[in-house]
Amino acid sequence: WVLWDAFKQRSILLPVCFLVLWQGTPSSGTALFYFETNDLGFTPEFLGRLGLVSAVSSLAGVVAYDQFLKKVPLRKLFKFVCIAAVVLGMTPLILVSHANRAIGLPDTWFAIGDDVILTVLGQIAFMPVLVLGASICPPQIEATLYAALMSVNNLSGGLGNVMGGFATKALGVTESDFTNLPLLIVLTNLSGLIALPFLSLLPQQEVNERGELVIVK
Repeated sequence: WVLWDAFKQRSILLPVCFLVLWQGTPSSGTALFYFETNDLGFTPEFLGRLGLVSAVSSLAGVVAYDQFLKKVPLRKLFKFVCIAAVVLGMTPLILVSHANRAIGLPDTWFAIGDDVILTVLGQIAFMPVLVLGASICPPQIEATLYAALMSVNNLSGGLGNVMGGFATKALGVTESDFTNLPLLIVLTNLSGLIALPFLSLLPQQEVNERGELVIVK
């Protein structure tokens, strides 16, 4: 019950609502995976290398956040992340339309470059979630509430995958028919803007005289 009482506090409930809105938007990741394997013919070996590149890129995202963005207020940072994610999330359209081949760029190299950019941005987007979770946890139940917040974040991501599945089925995208895949990518990316009007749900922050980012009461 102590955990439930904590969740009912506005200082915790409102940021959690924002996370659900932000993470629960549809995703086209599964459909894009089938396109890469069934249409482009990416092999398990290449996908393994792509996973390694993603892991290194995630570390680069952590470093970038620590060096340049950790003192940026959450509202401002999430606004940047939401808009950047929508813009950069459209880059798979180049791969789907094979426009990269027109300039002599192989599918594999484009996929690697695209994965690096999106993974770095994704990690930069995830770091504020961790910071937010740590900053709104009240004393004495920090560990329990933090774990609960991360669970809500993961469940919201799962909801986004389910919503993406419904969108994929509605548009008739299958493991062999990718006619509407570009439309699916556009719609799922634009849905990332849904959270923008709700940035006020996040705590107001400012940098104090010691150069630390603190929540304004």
